[in-house]
Amino acid sequence: MRELSRIFKALSDKNRIRIIKMLQCKPMCVCELAEVLGLAMSTVSKHLTILRDVELINDLKDGKWVDYSLSRSSRTVYARELLRSMSKWLNEDDAVKADIRKAGKVSRKGICG
Repeated sequence: MRELSRIFKALSDKNRIRIIKMLQCKPMCVCELAEVLGLAMSTVSKHLTILRDVELINDLKDGKWVDYSLSRSSRTVYARELLRSMSKWLNEDDAVKADIRKAGKVSRKGICG
């Protein structure tokens, strides 16, 4: 039960849900996510750490960037099932649709150099 509770706590913030929805479309770095969310990179990094700690996302070093993507091989069935379900949820939400549009246009090279 503790593991499931930790995952629900991680998903209790709307910005973390928005991050999950954007990562359904493509891997992104902190600067890209911060640009779309309109948050400081340090705030986005904290959100990403929380999501990574419950195995909802993975990180992979790519040169000077770290790409974040949804976890496809989480050890926990809860994380896998929630990610599968979340792919069907909120797709018609205006904020989610706007985030996904912005995510498609944002470029790390233009933001972070």
